[in-house]
Amino acid sequence: MTVVAAAVAVPWHRSHIYKALAGIVFVLIALQYLSGAIDRRSIETIFTINTSRPPQQARALVIYGPAGSLASTASALMGTNNEIDDNEDEDEDEDDLSIGDGLDPLNGNSSLTSNNSIKHQSNVSNIMHIAPSISSSGSNNSNNSTSIGLTSTPVNNNNGSNNISNSNANNNATSSSGVPRCPATPPNLVGPLAVSKTPPNLQAMEKAFARVKQGGRGAPDECQSRYRVAIVIPFRDRFKHLMTLLYNLHPILLRQQIDYQIFVVEQDGTWQFNRAMLMNIGYVEALKERTFDCFIFHDVDLLPENDKNIYNCPQQPRHMSVAVDKFSYKLPYSDLFGGVSAMTTQHFRLVNGFSNVFWGWGGEDDDMANRIKSKGLHISRYPANVARYKMLIHKKEKANPKRYEFLKSGKKRFQTDGLNNLQYEVLDHKHLKLYTWYLVRLTPPNQPS
Repeated sequence: MTVVAAAVAVPWHRSHIYKALAGIVFVLIALQYLSGAIDRRSIETIFTINTSRPPQQARALVIYGPAGSLASTASALMGTNNEIDDNEDEDEDEDDLSIGDGLDPLNGNSSLTSNNSIKHQSNVSNIMHIAPSISSSGSNNSNNSTSIGLTSTPVNNNNGSNNISNSNANNNATSSSGVPRCPATPPNLVGPLAVSKTPPNLQAMEKAFARVKQGGRGAPDECQSRYRVAIVIPFRDRFKHLMTLLYNLHPILLRQQIDYQIFVVEQDGTWQFNRAMLMNIGYVEALKERTFDCFIFHDVDLLPENDKNIYNCPQQPRHMSVAVDKFSYKLPYSDLFGGVSAMTTQHFRLVNGFSNVFWGWGGEDDDMANRIKSKGLHISRYPANVARYKMLIHKKEKANPKRYEFLKSGKKRFQTDGLNNLQYEVLDHKHLKLYTWYLVRLTPPNQPS
């Protein structure tokens, strides 16, 4: 009897018990994974190294500003009132937006064209810095003979992780006129906000935003802003969404004490939408108005929910729309750089802007993430409880069937596809009250083989 018991007990050595328990755990995980109870990406990322940050850094928050202001900035960002209930109402259908019928940026036709056009083609051999050549007085750009001033600027191909534009450094100096610099942490921030999806009509909005100057420019009166920021919105056929974004965004930017200007770049024609080219154009055209320390590229359908998500200039490229309600306020994947993103003027020029080959939905933001990493930079983010956005409902653009192919071969085109082969035609240009508007016709570059 003892021999039989011993024979039975032999297979159940301690190591066998551990193996059996491990097998049960893996079976349970597999069942939950297949049933969708666990987000597949969350499991996959456990076994993936996030190369969007330097390996030696393990931080969830990147603080910007002078060293002396780190504590106050962190305190403001991580305040106890930052949490917002995840169970908020679903997005309303865009047909319910109560904006005045018949209103558009050009009094009846948001795609109004003009015979006065400007053709632009960047020099292919060099990444060019666009010299300011248009007055910011608010007049329309309607002279056929207007030249686009291009001056060649050498690009620093070294690691740009600590590079900040010279103009930004100047902005951080004490003003010679005696006006004090704005504090590193704006004093009038409120934190979580109630997003409005039903703005008033255009005339009421223009009257309400008395502090906004022609062309969608805003700046603090009480102090000298630390940053001069251009906000570029790629756009076509979404005027209601544009008005909703402006209604929510202008008050936030004014409270953040930023010297800013909003540029809306509208694509003409019926070609597939090319978000990346429109953002490249916004960069080029904005720098002809005046110098900017950094650029924020902003989808028209994303509404910020927290004014502590500061629209300032990052030391590293910053992905701002970290937590979007459509994705249950979770980051879909670690290298995401779409939606709302910020880059210094110098960094954007360093990576040669966005690729121009992504027609239709998808791919251009992932290609930009690859460009950022190729230059030794990394993607920074604010915490998810601060960098929150609501997405307006809209019809999804047709996906680019070649986006994965272009992504795979993108590294070979970083130096030849972007700002330095950008071709377009400015059909119209106006400084409206709430934004500066460009209507452009895109010239498709040669598709990569």
